Amino acid sequence: MAFPLTDGYHLLPKGKMAAVVTWLDMHAPPPPGPALPPGVQLIAQPAPDAAAYLALFRAIGEPWLWFGRLQLTIDDLQHQLTRSGVEVFHLVHHGETQQGEAIGLLELNREAGGEVEIAYFGLLPQWAGRGLGAAFMAAALAHAWKPETRRVWLHTCTFDHPAALRFYRKCGFQPYQRGLEIFDDPRLNGTLARSAAAEVPLL
Repeated sequence: MAFPLTDGYHLLPKGKMAAVVTWLDMHAPPPPGPALPPGVQLIAQPAPDAAAYLALFRAIGEPWLWFGRLQLTIDDLQHQLTRSGVEVFHLVHHGETQQGEAIGLLELNREAGGEVEIAYFGLLPQWAGRGLGAAFMAAALAHAWKPETRRVWLHTCTFDHPAALRFYRKCGFQPYQRGLEIFDDPRLNGTLARSAAAEVPLL
């Protein structure tokens, strides 16, 4: 919802944070991207386990202050993940173990008919910078785009990875809206460890 803002600086109360959010979308499938490398698969989780989801969510998102799912109870999260239209995927690396290790998380929300939101998309920090991102997004978009899909969208903010906005644009998304999100610092209320996102000062 738009609201009037005057130019200049706006001081926040201590304990509050503000992020500049950019919304991006695409209205047609982009050209096919790179394939995932051997030993890496994007695997659907038709019956996602909330506790396992939460552990992966926290491991991926803590450096970027992801907190939304952490504020739900396990029962509420389980309900959210198993709603009709919500699809959860793990990016799995098959190394020495037969079962494989979940190294990435994708959550799609297609509850709004032909509109599909990429609600969460991320890699474990130790897997970032290895050239997996473009292939991971190509696989994500292959699942998002179905014959009835008219639009795929997502958002990013200034607390995300510094390259996130450039990455999404390179993948074919176009920015269409900018806004502010103001919220309580999740490190001060125990949602995240106080050591999370060390480059963002605690006030």
